[in-house]
Amino acid sequence: MATAEGRTIPFVGPEAIDAAVLETFEYSGPDQDIVTETREFSAVCPYSGLPDFATLTIRYTPSDRCVELKSLKYYVTSYRNVGIFQEHATARIAEDLFRVLEPQMLEVSTLYNVRGGFETRCTVRLPAVGR
Repeated sequence: MATAEGRTIPFVGPEAIDAAVLETFEYSGPDQDIVTETREFSAVCPYSGLPDFATLTIRYTPSDRCVELKSLKYYVTSYRNVGIFQEHATARIAEDLFRVLEPQMLEVSTLYNVRGGFETRCTVRLPAVGR
């Protein structure tokens, strides 16, 4: 829970993120890059309790699975009341998707709305080459 100028704004922790809703379907075909984007991603700043809004871009090359979009929407919506730093949200999305898809390549990028004069873009690429 965050307090700002005597006000309390409730939010939940990252344990409320529902990765169990992610569903996949079988893919067999040529290598292709799949790009999914939404401008409706939001989570809560754990510092202020205020919402953070971002454009979320997911790019992956499937091995043999693709993510089902309705399940992805439910997953993304589960962040709505979660207090999580922008960098951690981006990493968590990448890790959860990598776990269920086991893709050849996955890149998750978030471009957050300007706050305090700063535009923030976070990008995670998996598998991490050279680590």
